[in-house]
Amino acid sequence: MIKCLFALIIALFAFSLSFAQNEQSPILEKEISYKNWTYKDVRTNEDLTFRDLAKEKKLVVVVYYAPWCHNWQHDAPFLQKFYDKYKASGLEIVGVGEYDPVASMKTNLDTLKITFPVVYESEDRNREKTKHYEYRKSTGDTRNWGSPWYILLEPASFEKKGDTLVKRSNVINGEMIAVEGEKFIREKLGLPAIDAKGDKIEVCDPDKPEKKIGELKKP
Repeated sequence: MIKCLFALIIALFAFSLSFAQNEQSPILEKEISYKNWTYKDVRTNEDLTFRDLAKEKKLVVVVYYAPWCHNWQHDAPFLQKFYDKYKASGLEIVGVGEYDPVASMKTNLDTLKITFPVVYESEDRNREKTKHYEYRKSTGDTRNWGSPWYILLEPASFEKKGDTLVKRSNVINGEMIAVEGEKFIREKLGLPAIDAKGDKIEVCDPDKPEKKIGELKKP
């Protein structure tokens, strides 16, 4: 009896770890006053201004993330594939690093082979003082650290002047659902729909309690 009870406790603990790491969330339109920013590039330490980055783009996916977060490590590989596949069609992806030293952010990008632009907002873990925290809380994100968190912006709809870019936009309060994300990207870029079954993307397994960077599972 004791052995059975112990085994049940272990199984429930393992399940809770697995479930906690799967924070996939749908794309939802929310009211959000998203402002222009100028942050330092993680790789070059040069200033990068969002309005400049978004010029002549049809869709910009901004992903706020912490390098040490398993959920970011899950999304990063297919975000890179989206970037490679659609950047010539008007897609931009930019990462905003949070809650880790810049040196760790650089190592993380190299390990994950990320080539899209990445800037950083914060290096310490005082999350309540970041715009990332303010934005995600305003859209109903109840997670502790909120990594990753997305806002999907269409530059054609930006306010022409002032710091505020939009007052309403699509967001993801969690991990991106890859199939839904690609469908959304293609729609906003004016590309024809595809059959998700015919164009599967390799992603990290969100059900492994101890995922490693770059560890992928074929669908």
